[in-house]
Amino acid sequence: MIPSRKLSIAFGMLAVILLMGQGATAPADNPEPGVLQRLFGTGTTPTPAQGGTTAPPESPPAATGDETGQGGDSDFAKPFGRHGPLTPRERKMAETAWAYFEQRLQPETGLVNAVGAYPSTTLWDTASYISGLVAAHELGIIDKRTFDLRVNQLIGTLRNLDLFQGELPNKVYNTKTGEKVNYANKPGEVGFSVLDIGRMLVWLKILKERYPYLAPGIDNTVLRWNFCNAITEDGRMRGSIVTGKGETRYVQEGRLGYEEYAAKGFALWDFDVAGALSPDPVTFTEIYDVRVPIDARDPRVFQNMNYVLTESYLLDGLELGWKLPTDRQGGRPGLATQGWRAEFANRIYLVQQRRFEQTGIMTAKSEHQVEGQPFFVYDAIWANGFAWHTLDPSDVYQPDRAAIAAKAAIGMWALWDTPYTDLLLDSVADLSTDEGGFYEGLYENGNGFIPVQSANNNGIILAALLYKVQGPILQRLNGNTQLWDTAFQHQETRVNRCLPQPRPEPVCCNCQTMPAEPPVPVSEFLYCRPVPQADGTIAAADCSLEKHDLPLPQPISAQASSQCPIPGEP
Repeated sequence: MIPSRKLSIAFGMLAVILLMGQGATAPADNPEPGVLQRLFGTGTTPTPAQGGTTAPPESPPAATGDETGQGGDSDFAKPFGRHGPLTPRERKMAETAWAYFEQRLQPETGLVNAVGAYPSTTLWDTASYISGLVAAHELGIIDKRTFDLRVNQLIGTLRNLDLFQGELPNKVYNTKTGEKVNYANKPGEVGFSVLDIGRMLVWLKILKERYPYLAPGIDNTVLRWNFCNAITEDGRMRGSIVTGKGETRYVQEGRLGYEEYAAKGFALWDFDVAGALSPDPVTFTEIYDVRVPIDARDPRVFQNMNYVLTESYLLDGLELGWKLPTDRQGGRPGLATQGWRAEFANRIYLVQQRRFEQTGIMTAKSEHQVEGQPFFVYDAIWANGFAWHTLDPSDVYQPDRAAIAAKAAIGMWALWDTPYTDLLLDSVADLSTDEGGFYEGLYENGNGFIPVQSANNNGIILAALLYKVQGPILQRLNGNTQLWDTAFQHQETRVNRCLPQPRPEPVCCNCQTMPAEPPVPVSEFLYCRPVPQADGTIAAADCSLEKHDLPLPQPISAQASSQCPIPGEP
């Protein structure tokens, strides 16, 4: 998460100093071929490490079933990437990643340190802890009693956080005391991050859906928050900063990739964030013959660098299956109803594989911690006009800090079943200690591994392993009445805190005259099969590593149907 990641630098130095002294593989179990293997034959291709190159896959098969995606759910029954039980090696990886949260838990609050032994965290890193907690329980690493004790203590702490100016959670909290703090971990306020809050809302929604008995406590937590300064009338998201003069400023937050992911968190709770969910303004740059998507806002004007990073696309795929927040249908993990996200994610993966094929440099890019100055980098696919650009938060070029990020490597391994991701997994699968979890990654230049361990890295690794077993982690299982929808019905509190009103079921009359304007045109679906939907959006399926060259379907308009009332009928 781009802006609030800078807070990691403040406590990263002490965490790294404390970490510097820290210090049974089984054959792969493939009960059945992965999705890309079945569709495109990638499983029989020799890996680049064996001296071969990735052979062009076969064209994807013609669609079987309703092209609109309204029927034939069995066509999309298997998730993207890998699926199946964990091998002994993969289970050992999950147990190792969970060890970080065992080691860094603060028993007084139930919070976990964001980086190593330093007692500070953000909402983003706390959401990564929830990610690890859910995965550890679902994979059988911890029992339900341990899960319940941990998750209820954590919800209690979140429920009683001292909020920034009484609005929303502060960017940083002391994990030992639960106090809001500044970047030096001293009592104080530094503003709130809507990117952090959006990620937390994703994981609180996952908790509510998977474990309905937690829903009342979670709803009471979020009902305390005041969203009036966080969402604009045009559906954009704003964070807050405190200037050197002590003044509070509200500023637009997020760029292509992270902005839409965080917006999904808000949309899952029925906030209107249509502006932030849209990819506009988007442009493209060509790297190794891949049209890589880039946020078109000028950093010189908007004072925010447009880093192209892997993490937000990974999180969207692992947690949400690249689906629209309004998609409540189950049994379709292989249909990304927010199709452009799957298409763009596929390109983000593919350009990194292409770099390896062209240069021999193993590539899995993400923001990550480093030891010593500058303590944190944005290891970008593209930034500031250059490809493969590694920048610190002051936008200083740091090429020696480029790395194979462990979370990116294992996340891509889960979502793309290819020989290249097998190689990525081998490169980082053992970069860990049994007691402290996975290290951040492996330097590209041969300077060894990054001797730093973090909640975000280990939480995402656990999520990737859970995805392999269960598919997208958000599961719509809670059909109960929600306190979130019923609270404050006859009070002004809902309006005063800018909480969303329960949305009525839409009634569609004369819908055929409504223009169908997908946010990314169907012609831009080069690697994923576009599946037009009745609401004018385009879903995606059958993503390939080569351009599919399928005839492009025409987007369809919503159908005027029996939803329109007939005069004279009740």
